[in-house]
Amino acid sequence: MKLRRGLALALCLALVLSAGVLHAAEPGRLFQTSTLQALMAGVYDGDLTFHALARHGDFGLGTFDALDGEMIALDGAFYQIKADGRVSPVAGTMKTPFAEVTFFKAGRTHMIEMPLTYQQLLDYFDKLLPSPNLPYAIRVEGLFTSVKTRSIPRQQKPYPPLAQAAAKQAVFELANVKGTIVAFRHPAYLAGVNMPGYHCHFITADRRAGGHLLDCRVEGATIAVAALPNFYLRLPDNQEFLKSDFTGDRRQELEKIER
Repeated sequence: MKLRRGLALALCLALVLSAGVLHAAEPGRLFQTSTLQALMAGVYDGDLTFHALARHGDFGLGTFDALDGEMIALDGAFYQIKADGRVSPVAGTMKTPFAEVTFFKAGRTHMIEMPLTYQQLLDYFDKLLPSPNLPYAIRVEGLFTSVKTRSIPRQQKPYPPLAQAAAKQAVFELANVKGTIVAFRHPAYLAGVNMPGYHCHFITADRRAGGHLLDCRVEGATIAVAALPNFYLRLPDNQEFLKSDFTGDRRQELEKIER
């Protein structure tokens, strides 16, 4: 019993990948709860309230208890985009099994006036970032002539792996909308903890549509970038997480989900 309690205590402790003391409102710090590997394995029970999450950031993305839709946080407001397309404010008592947030403070801002496809936009990001070895938060505000997003419906227990859940995703297509991309870029060495490369969510300016970004074409935009040299990882303290097997290689599943 003592060993079990000791293991649970060890796993619920946060892993701090930074020097110094943790400050909840510190710019340049990325806060993440759970890991991508856990989410891909089907660890969908929310164990952190959005009231608690909001203490760590005003800009971010993630999901909800039972994988019930896509989450986007922008300017301190949290939104849920469900599989039926509805966008709703998030109550503080709701819970998340996976999310990442930061208090966004742009270090660099750039204007683009030429049309860019989604891949061209990601390539443009690559040119802006001073090093591939840090996490970054990226905010893009502009006019989008086309946008394709997705949201995954709420899952029932026993939870399927994420690849199976994503096979039933709802896809939304928008045209000629103003909106914002909330994005993070993670270094390759964080594979398993988060997705290497870019993870992007989108929401329209009127907050009526959005989701996980699959494709887009932007006509003109402002791009703001913030380096995140401090990384705080919180691990779940529940039996679902403690008893799951995270040893498999899920890279092919991840590629399938992103496509």
